[in-house]
Amino acid sequence: MKKTTLRKYAKLIARTGANIQKGQPVLLYVSVEQHEFAAMVAEECYRAGASRVDMEWSSQPITKLAYRHQSLKTLSKVPVWKEEKLKLMAEEYPCRIHIVSEDPDGMKGVNLEKLQKAQMATYPIIKPYRDAIESKHQWTIAAVPSPAWAKKVFPDLKKNQAVEALWEAILHAVHVTDEPENDPIAAWEEHNENFRKRCQWLNEQKFDYMTYRSANGTDFRADLIPEGRWCGGGEYTKQGIFFNPNLPTEEIFTSPMRGKAEGKLVSTKPLSYQGQLIENFWIRFEGGRAVEWDADKGKEQLDRMLSMDEGASMLGELALIPKDSPINRSGILFYETLFDENASCHVALGAGYNDCIEGYLDKTNEECQALGINESMIHVDFMIGTDDMTITGWKNGKAIPVFENGTWAQSF
Repeated sequence: MKKTTLRKYAKLIARTGANIQKGQPVLLYVSVEQHEFAAMVAEECYRAGASRVDMEWSSQPITKLAYRHQSLKTLSKVPVWKEEKLKLMAEEYPCRIHIVSEDPDGMKGVNLEKLQKAQMATYPIIKPYRDAIESKHQWTIAAVPSPAWAKKVFPDLKKNQAVEALWEAILHAVHVTDEPENDPIAAWEEHNENFRKRCQWLNEQKFDYMTYRSANGTDFRADLIPEGRWCGGGEYTKQGIFFNPNLPTEEIFTSPMRGKAEGKLVSTKPLSYQGQLIENFWIRFEGGRAVEWDADKGKEQLDRMLSMDEGASMLGELALIPKDSPINRSGILFYETLFDENASCHVALGAGYNDCIEGYLDKTNEECQALGINESMIHVDFMIGTDDMTITGWKNGKAIPVFENGTWAQSF
């Protein structure tokens, strides 16, 4: 891939994704494998005005070794120096940039019970710091290919060819091309304007609940929060800074009312969760909670995911993506939620989003939860969209088509 094209992408991440402000510190999470692109992103952060760029390096193979060889007691502790880093992040409100590139099968073979117990033990320590930065600074997630990930997506290509093919797919999804006239930042401004129009229409409807139906067995209802709202594209911090959390994104989403969901959802794409795949699964809900489920592959992982905590078996998100989204048209299964969630309508198990509440910037976490936002240590998207999916919004008993045959029923 041309360095000039990668430079465009790095600039997009710094300027449109995180929208770094002059004097802000930046925390960059990235695999050691991606050190060259990390340097490019760091340079663009400085050009955007960052006061400093701190690196949080990771290595999936080393993480896997830790879960295999460390005791549960050790894994369940948050060292003082790590807690001090979290405290610093909460106090300084830096931008956070996450670069994902992990192997979808990279954690295969890890003891799932050990992994779950360690996460449950550390979550109460980490959560206060995460709550402290809620809506107070910018963050964004983008991706670069690793050889293992690329070979998973393109198994019939040689390693170098697979990496190049995945690069092309990633850049196409975020509106970056080789053409000199290509301006991805301007393209994203137009993209965000389209989101604004669709969100405005949905928010004007004030639906009481939504129903979903597909020939594959999905037959589902989710109630909405009266004070809720639909969001999409970028969002604002409390300081009024606009940023794009996900590069790419094609979704318009809301958080449903906790504990108010009935029926069956059938997944239409594999889910990569904690470095392992869950395939061909379905979940049935009663009283807002998952009460029955099955999977052709990864059922044990699904069992554990749904029992992580009290809110893990309830929904935190409903997301609308038409079947003609660019990622779906590509025909590529990325085995990475950042992309696959943008190819299909999806829902998320676990935590909801405070920013899906009107006036959320002036509300506490507790106030948002009292209105119906789900609380959980997980937030896991899984895809349910089909070519024949019908989604209907209901207001005072009146049905208003939202999706017909897998795409928007309304033109904008």
